[in-house]
Amino acid sequence: MSDVVARIAPGFADFAAQDWDLCAGGGNPFLTHAFLSALEESGSATGRTGWQPVPVAIDGADGRPAAVMPAYVKSHSQGEYVFDHAWADAWERAGGDYYPKLQIAVPFTPVPGRRLLTRDPALAPALIGAAEAIVGRSGLSSAHATFIHEEEVPLFEAAGWLIRIDSQFHWHNEDYRSFDDFLAALSSRKRKAIRKERAAALEGLTVQHLTGAEIEERHWDAFWAFYQDTGSRKWGRPYLTRRFFSLLGERMAERTLLVFALHDGMPIAGALNLIGADTLYGRYWGALAEVPHLHFEICYYQAIEAAIARGLARVEAGAQGAHKLSRGYRPVPTWSAHFIPDPGFRRAVAQFLAAERPAVLDEIGALDEMAPFRKGGADA
Repeated sequence: MSDVVARIAPGFADFAAQDWDLCAGGGNPFLTHAFLSALEESGSATGRTGWQPVPVAIDGADGRPAAVMPAYVKSHSQGEYVFDHAWADAWERAGGDYYPKLQIAVPFTPVPGRRLLTRDPALAPALIGAAEAIVGRSGLSSAHATFIHEEEVPLFEAAGWLIRIDSQFHWHNEDYRSFDDFLAALSSRKRKAIRKERAAALEGLTVQHLTGAEIEERHWDAFWAFYQDTGSRKWGRPYLTRRFFSLLGERMAERTLLVFALHDGMPIAGALNLIGADTLYGRYWGALAEVPHLHFEICYYQAIEAAIARGLARVEAGAQGAHKLSRGYRPVPTWSAHFIPDPGFRRAVAQFLAAERPAVLDEIGALDEMAPFRKGGADA
């Protein structure tokens, strides 16, 4: 592969959407040109916000990209969901500059998926080599590929990158025909608890699902108010701009599902989901009124109902959240890969990861044992 030449593009607008998507495939909406370019064009992920796009491409014999990689030069560690703040602090206490660093990721999106996007799988190692070259030639401290697909782990390991394991909670569709069918798989106590929770959340409210041409700018106005409220409480300021949501509606409406809770016909809460080939991805949520259990209803139970109706295999509801466990979402491992060229720093991070990994795996196993599903035919 020594004759392979990689190039850095000035942004996602440098690519024809069809060319990028031929490499990315159509299954994961977050890897599409439409989504990534909307983040950049809306001013959400730019150099000004600490996400300087540097997408990498390897062109094929036909002159079109045969392999691409979503990459950013980062000046901070916000919006990543694989937390390396302690690494940054340690490196800077030792007199180094942790920032800027290279981030191979979808900004603000803790969704697992491929990061080495190729028409020719043989080019995947060359993309990893390109990332290493960018770090070396640009004087960056490190490179981090976050929420990589499980199948990519051996590729990064073979290149000498350090692998980190974390976890999320996903709901899995076991060929359920309805929400009640799903509830039947739970213990009697949990079935009753969920039914009671849903009834309380929806008292006096109606639920609306919108997708495709049903979504209008007024709906994005309503959702923007929800998003701002949640963002200001959790992060200090929302990552995404109002323009991003309009672009999402223009470019990805058919892959977008908005779920609103209405009181007297007016939206008081809502959740944004994106629809993949086999997965419903829950992304953002917000509410302008405090209603007990409404978050669980709009984000988790409505997502399960939508996934069952569409015949989707799973629901991925974002990062963290052990409260998802009692609602039928099970723990699964997630992976990231880290290239740290400084030998001493690499050794310290490797020791940290070696200690962290068994603890994470033990926690996944313990949490899965606590899942509310009936065991061995029991209905306790």
